[in-house]
Amino acid sequence: MNGRSGKVKVLIVDDHPHGREGIREILLGDDLFEAVGEASSGEEAIALASDLKPDLVLMDIRMPGMGGLEATYRLKLLLPSIKIIMVTVSDDITHLFEAIKRGAQGYLLKNLDPSAWLQYLREIAVDEAPMSKELAFRLLQEFSAGASVGMAGNETAEYQHSSAFPLTPLSGREHEVLQRVATGASNREIAAALSLSEHTVKNHLKNILQKLHLENRVQLTRYAMEQGLLRG
Repeated sequence: MNGRSGKVKVLIVDDHPHGREGIREILLGDDLFEAVGEASSGEEAIALASDLKPDLVLMDIRMPGMGGLEATYRLKLLLPSIKIIMVTVSDDITHLFEAIKRGAQGYLLKNLDPSAWLQYLREIAVDEAPMSKELAFRLLQEFSAGASVGMAGNETAEYQHSSAFPLTPLSGREHEVLQRVATGASNREIAAALSLSEHTVKNHLKNILQKLHLENRVQLTRYAMEQGLLRG
């Protein structure tokens, strides 16, 4: 966040003027967010982000020239701490997989209600966004089948179950938290299930992410599936 204003600085990236206008209107509904710039291409997004240093980028996936996935990858190399949310009209699960691989923190559909957008963006801003149970289920289905994930352009990458992450020991309690995160439970639901405070759950989650060198709940679900933590 911007230390001076307390606001989350947002860069809007969409090749359609109406798309940028719509996102800007949504952000106006919450004083936490400040739209500090707009870009119409991946190339422009990288240039503006380098100059503006936004906290959050709302990135359209499909754009002429450099698409959102490639722009996300390059932005994360340039500004690792930046948070990027992919914005699209498609709920194709392969787009989600590739976005997470490229470094995105989340995924929003353009047809969602504006209130749902703002709630999700607030949670992303404070690192509390839970993954929906529907998404968790779809992830597990895909990974159970050994899904191949399509990459940008003509590249493809075969998903490897056992070698994507090193096995790093977690405590018994951390395993319990991880298992519940991977089924789509929120911090509040995990706290209730394990008789913990939400603050304690957040600390456990932070420690788990650090130990596994992961960034978000989607990556935790992938790890849990790879290690067989959700079987049986």
